[in-house]
Amino acid sequence: MPHSPEDKKRALTRVRRIRGQVDALERALESGDPCLTILQQIAAIRGAANGLMGEMIEMHLKDELVAGDTTADQRAVRMAEVGHLLRSYLK
Repeated sequence: MPHSPEDKKRALTRVRRIRGQVDALERALESGDPCLTILQQIAAIRGAANGLMGEMIEMHLKDELVAGDTTADQRAVRMAEVGHLLRSYLK
């Protein structure tokens, strides 16, 4: 969860943009648009989701590993969690 109001606003803006893209994809499918158009829309959604993921990871790293008072052990545990998340995301 983004902690600062600016980060939260930025994440929600991205989510709303993705929702709009998904709605456009649904309309394209319903209207029988050409496959190329649909594939381009899917690629745009994937790119937007990847952008959101990257931004959320950056926020998480900043909040959990850079800011605040944490011990080296706590940072190591959190970094392992992020590593696991990245590996599962990249599968």
